[in-house]
Amino acid sequence: MVQSNDAARIRRYRGISHRFVTLTCCGGSARGCELTPIPSPTTLPQATGHGVASRSQKTPGAARFGVRTELSRVRRKEINVLTTTDDQTLLEQADAGIKSYLAAHRDSGGITGSYYDDAVAKTLPNLRKWLLADELDTISPNLRHALRESIANREWTTLTNAFSRDVAFGTGGIREKMGATRDVVLKLKTDGIHAAIIKGPNTINDVIYLLTSAGVARYGRQRTPALSKVVIGFDSRVCGADFSRLIAQLFLAYDFTVYLFDEACLYPSVTYAVPTLGADIGVFISASHNDFRYNGFKLSCQNGSQFDPAERADLYQNFIKTTEFSDIKTTPLDEAPKDRLWFLGGVTKKNARTVASGEHKGVPLADPLPNVGDLYARCENRIIDLHTMHAEHCKSFVLKGDMVRNATRPLSIAFSAFNGSGRKAVPRLLNEIGISDVRRITKLDALDGMFPAFCSDPGNEQQPDPGDWRAADIAVNAYREEYPGTWDEIDLLIGTDPDADRCGVIVNVPEHQRIAYPHPGTGEPSDFTLMAADDVWSLVLWYRLLHEVETFGAVQDAEKKFITLSHTTTDLLPCIARKFGLGVLKTWVGFAQLAAGTRAVWDLHAGLDTESLTEGGKLPEYVEGRRTPSDERCNRTFHSWEAMDDTRRSINIAALEQSNGFSLLGGPPPDARSLGEGGHVRDKDGTFAAVLVAELAAYAKERNTNLIDLLDDKIFLDPEIGLYATHYEPDPIDGEYEGLAGYTKKRGILDKVEELLAGQAGGSSRQTLELGGLNVQSATAYRTGKYDAVNWPGFPDEGYRFFFDAERKSHLTVRPSGTSNALRFHVQLFGGHPSRERLIEAKAKLRATTTQIVRDVRELIGAPA
Repeated sequence: MVQSNDAARIRRYRGISHRFVTLTCCGGSARGCELTPIPSPTTLPQATGHGVASRSQKTPGAARFGVRTELSRVRRKEINVLTTTDDQTLLEQADAGIKSYLAAHRDSGGITGSYYDDAVAKTLPNLRKWLLADELDTISPNLRHALRESIANREWTTLTNAFSRDVAFGTGGIREKMGATRDVVLKLKTDGIHAAIIKGPNTINDVIYLLTSAGVARYGRQRTPALSKVVIGFDSRVCGADFSRLIAQLFLAYDFTVYLFDEACLYPSVTYAVPTLGADIGVFISASHNDFRYNGFKLSCQNGSQFDPAERADLYQNFIKTTEFSDIKTTPLDEAPKDRLWFLGGVTKKNARTVASGEHKGVPLADPLPNVGDLYARCENRIIDLHTMHAEHCKSFVLKGDMVRNATRPLSIAFSAFNGSGRKAVPRLLNEIGISDVRRITKLDALDGMFPAFCSDPGNEQQPDPGDWRAADIAVNAYREEYPGTWDEIDLLIGTDPDADRCGVIVNVPEHQRIAYPHPGTGEPSDFTLMAADDVWSLVLWYRLLHEVETFGAVQDAEKKFITLSHTTTDLLPCIARKFGLGVLKTWVGFAQLAAGTRAVWDLHAGLDTESLTEGGKLPEYVEGRRTPSDERCNRTFHSWEAMDDTRRSINIAALEQSNGFSLLGGPPPDARSLGEGGHVRDKDGTFAAVLVAELAAYAKERNTNLIDLLDDKIFLDPEIGLYATHYEPDPIDGEYEGLAGYTKKRGILDKVEELLAGQAGGSSRQTLELGGLNVQSATAYRTGKYDAVNWPGFPDEGYRFFFDAERKSHLTVRPSGTSNALRFHVQLFGGHPSRERLIEAKAKLRATTTQIVRDVRELIGAPA
């Protein structure tokens, strides 16, 4: 055991041992890792490729983690105090213990099939590689000691979950837990990114960030021409500032120019900054709306969208997957060569100072954030005011600025940042478009990656998701606590998730509508509701098209315009688009798919084909993602389309997702590095959506109505559209099924859905399947193959769909996550064309049926809520 004096020395070194990577431990501040600005570097000796250099005797070149330095030798001595036996003996104990653990779970049915085989094959080799890697003592001090203690304590579950596989690389990057429990994440928050916690290839940690970044950097440098510029940002996740600074130092060592945000920022700020500043890559440290245990690494290409599937596969298979500890190197920020380090953010200057010369000439500069010491590594004159640039761009899409600014019935809006990075951006944007009454909810405003208003109890960890009704409850209750007796004064409550790419809208429910909007938890009438993104986006699209009709007499260039939506998003949107003469493109789920599909349409307009998507200058007909019904696999991007057989279609006026994501991509860009002409970012933006929703709400209020009644009057009662109801639920309700047993649970549920699908194969043997009182008429599976490698051949990555009518307007979709142990239920029902007198009653009945369908299918497949 460690003697008291040894432990004291280790605590002292914990705060200073990271100087060679220019990091200050999170524990160095009373606010921990939730500092708004990035921590400033320390002033200790630094390791370089040539040994130790003092402040006054700096050695150029990148600092390689494998170099033995005086400081690292001290750390090794301290770590050795903690070693009770040799590593080979520990590995023998781990081999026996983990195999026994896995066998017991196999025998009990908790871990089955390939999951058991893979865990046996991979856990010990991965653990051996990490435990015996001397480089880890400098890459991540304390890690090997933590592994030794975990083996000695027989923590087989934790070790198996951390080492049985590599964290899955999805469409946008990686996302996984930093720690399995609240105590582990709190230790990370207190002790910093090198905390003595269990880390492995299937967790998010400093080592994985460095390995992933080194893979991206190697990929970039080997491209022709080489990629050389990277934008790096982070949100409010625990230690996000430190992780981003660490990653910046690695990219500097690989000769990249780095644009580093100086405080927690929006993910849309990164996707905007990359094309705007002419960068090649965007890196964002975030886990979006997942609970506090998670973090991730979001990756963007040169135009701000996610990488194409072929590029992403090359990047992962040939670079990230093959990166070794020896590929990790860093350059301290304060040693970055001139013009190779820029900061983004700061405080907007009142004298409108701009960059005087060079490639960024005319770009607005900002003042440093106050009271942050040497945060900027002597680059105080190189802080680009990216926040103002993004805000001005968002504001340019407001259609009736005068209506909002000079409203006779001004809006009152409450705002919840859910402890994320939208806390400054959204109120600023709303104020600047003319809405002065914006009430920030203080309890949910502070940057805090523990998300203290949400449950963090083991097994009940809640997500700060603005599209979750429980998050809506938290926001409304927090508002009422801070602003008692004023709920009826506000017109809507807008919420954004921690990285602010999703927007949720909570509204007052008029008394005559309450029968149709019961509280999802109690079933009782409620005076507020979280509007489905399906309904909100439908109103936004309708409003923007109506504006053109009112202004010009018709939608301008309707024959050129189209919308893009994911296949789980409401069919209200195609109905509205077709009513106004627009084309409709449906893709698979995810903004990477929306952007890729839109880009294929832009290419067609330019006379170019996209391999495996378009042929002969045309968009082939896709039915349920297939060229022919006999195709086993769907294509990689398209689900279906309407009125897209004319290559004049080239202007995207909306890209929309059920999961509270929205953008507007515009027309063909001038080059591959730019935003679409007249368009916004090529990924979702919750702050942008908040501006458009606020304008819509102002329009409704000026006409003495509200969003719910407006939806009824202008959309559901339109004879060309009709009544649609949608419903969404995740499974499990929070997070995912845990660990290796979770993989087995997910597979078992999907096997039961597959059995239901087989029963609908047709012919005389077709089985009757009733859900929510409705008979299933047909069914299909959507398999594209993109996640087969991390699951199994034939994995239904885009889900199973069960249709309740011959027209396929009403259906249930059971869709699994490709990279986590979770599923999603999506229901859409078409309710025909009820009269105005019967509409609310019909809507209430239809909405109740959607929830009953999910209850019924949960029971059938063993996925209880």
